[in-house]
Amino acid sequence: MCLATVIKKADGTAIFRNVSRIDVNGDTLVIRDILGEEKEVTGKILMVDLANSVVEVECS
Repeated sequence: MCLATVIKKADGTAIFRNVSRIDVNGDTLVIRDILGEEKEVTGKILMVDLANSVVEVECS
């Protein structure tokens, strides 16, 4: 299983770790980790690096 870390483009800080799913609904990202915890972020996905399990987002 490949889990990701979601980071902010602006400063590189981690928003959420062990992410198993990201749902996109307009400008809202619903990020879910392996334990089922969810976090909503307003912004957009800028880059997905599957080799390093990193998702970079721009937050509004």
